[in-house]
Amino acid sequence: MIVILNIASYVSILAMIALGLAIVFGMMDIVNLAHAEWVTIGAYTLAAAQAVAGRQAFWIALLAAPAVGALLGWCLERFVIRLLYDRPLDTLLATYAVSLILQKALELVFGTQPMLVYAPFGGAIRVPGGSYPAYRIFVIGVALTVTAGCWLLFARTRFGTKLRAVIQHPAMAEAVGIDTRRLNRIAFCGGAGLASLAGVLVAPMVSVESHLGVAYLAKAFFVIVLGGIGSITGSILGSVFIGTAETLLSYRVDPSLASAVVLILSIVVIRFRPQGLIPGFSTAHQLLGKG
Repeated sequence: MIVILNIASYVSILAMIALGLAIVFGMMDIVNLAHAEWVTIGAYTLAAAQAVAGRQAFWIALLAAPAVGALLGWCLERFVIRLLYDRPLDTLLATYAVSLILQKALELVFGTQPMLVYAPFGGAIRVPGGSYPAYRIFVIGVALTVTAGCWLLFARTRFGTKLRAVIQHPAMAEAVGIDTRRLNRIAFCGGAGLASLAGVLVAPMVSVESHLGVAYLAKAFFVIVLGGIGSITGSILGSVFIGTAETLLSYRVDPSLASAVVLILSIVVIRFRPQGLIPGFSTAHQLLGKG
């Protein structure tokens, strides 16, 4: 049971980070290399809140971090991404530069030494096979709730229908009156907010430092390509595949080697299913299928 909970804890964080990236990549064909920095921003929001108000400021940060992330995401979309819609490859360089700038800015503000933050409560819950930290179970619950909410929004609402239309055929969506630029902006801000929320949740389980989010970036991209670009369900399934495989392998081999093996396995799967486990709607995904 403990192994299952460890898998669920890792998968839940990975899914939240990948979901926002999946929508942005699927809708805008933008490769946002700065996405992982929003995880770091969420973690530092918690660190700043607890430095001022103590341990119970976690609950304030849990609400504030997605708002901070969404606001900074709006700034990135408004002043950088919007200027590069017609030059998607240039976003690689631009967002990489933003990533480096944010890392250095965080180091200037908070210093280069890792910071410790604290969960709002401690204790453990008895489960078959032993006990498990209550906070980790809380993280799983929050992540499951947020992920289910994203899926319902994407699959069962009018707003989600518009998102799928923009992912599948942006020009046609705009022709029928959908404001694609506005939807792109909302999706980008939402993805940034999700990543920052993931940062708050993961922060008490790690040391908070300026490169915290980098460890998740490559895995998040593999998740969305493996699962299916533009597919929420595919992103969740990709998170389950990568998170489960890496957690299980970590019990047998060095964690770094486990990560490498999982990425190799993902490449093998993509070789035989270039459209992913659950094909998405995006043009980029259709081109992958033809390649």
